[in-house]
Amino acid sequence: KGQLQVIAPLEGTPAQRAGLRAGDKILKIDDKSTVDMTIEEAVSLIRGPKGTEVTLTIFREEWGKTKEFKITRAVIEIPSLKWELRPVNGYPDIAYIKLYHFTEKAGFDFRLAAIEILNSSAKKIILDLRNNPGGYLEVARDIAGWFLERGKIVVIEDFGNGKKREYKSEGPGKFLDYKIVVLINEGSASGSEILAGALRDNRGIILIGEKSFGKGSVQELEKL
Repeated sequence: KGQLQVIAPLEGTPAQRAGLRAGDKILKIDDKSTVDMTIEEAVSLIRGPKGTEVTLTIFREEWGKTKEFKITRAVIEIPSLKWELRPVNGYPDIAYIKLYHFTEKAGFDFRLAAIEILNSSAKKIILDLRNNPGGYLEVARDIAGWFLERGKIVVIEDFGNGKKREYKSEGPGKFLDYKIVVLINEGSASGSEILAGALRDNRGIILIGEKSFGKGSVQELEKL
């Protein structure tokens, strides 16, 4: 709606450490108003040399007034995911998977984690997509394929002129027999909404948490 807004602060970044949250509105970058500012302009102003500072003027719904956040810039290295066994009643049969972002590397990282989970004592999976702002559509589809039968629709892209494109699961469906729940919140956007929706619609998997962000645009990976 023309307002520069945080979709989700990424794991381990200066913004997350400073306390920014999903849904925060960025009204100023240093002394410059963000009214009518493009994303590209905002990014160029927020980014800068490691160790320097940028001040963001933030409005959050529950505050009623703005606050300034001084953020020290750093090199951003985004992890794809982490996973661990969560013991319940002494039995380590729940795999907890936290997916941070659907980066180009996330599909490969998920495959490695999936192989470890399949060779572990896990029988159930908690898939945590909270504060996952999305990423590449193809990566979200590839990860969905671990939970769905081959050929199931993951998402339909509508170009608005009667033209549609279906993205279907390509397998391998190794987690079809696992009980699964998905965690989402207001910072779950784009690819994470696609993955959560595909699991709910195809398998009736329960989504737990809050209403997601609602981002309908698509980024695709092109080989040049």
